[in-house]
Amino acid sequence: MKLDFLEVLGVVGDMLNLLASNSYSSDLSDDNKPVKKKRTKYFTIKVSMGFILISSVLLFFVFKDPLPAENYVQTIVVCSLIGLAISLIFFFLMYILEKYYFKSVFQWLFFSCSVILFFVSVVLCVYFESGIFI
Repeated sequence: MKLDFLEVLGVVGDMLNLLASNSYSSDLSDDNKPVKKKRTKYFTIKVSMGFILISSVLLFFVFKDPLPAENYVQTIVVCSLIGLAISLIFFFLMYILEKYYFKSVFQWLFFSCSVILFFVSVVLCVYFESGIFI
């Protein structure tokens, strides 16, 4: 009786191993690979152009009226440094998320300069247009 019970367990174990090996081999086949979302060829350039477009609109709103004459150079320098610090934090977060890689130096420079310009323009717009700090 015990021999029959152990044989049944052995057969069930062999069947489970056979099923498990088939499921692993089907996971490794080319048909069931997870589909990676491909980036378009000019994705980085499009994003950079979007940052520059938004920055130009924000800078237009900031500089359409004359700036206050009192310490405006110092204010622009401080706002630029704050925008640079925010963009460096943004770059660090992108690096941590493994999204800060580029195919060429031109793409890297264009993207980095557009992001820095965007954050500087946001800080300038918040500073001059909100009226809280003036």
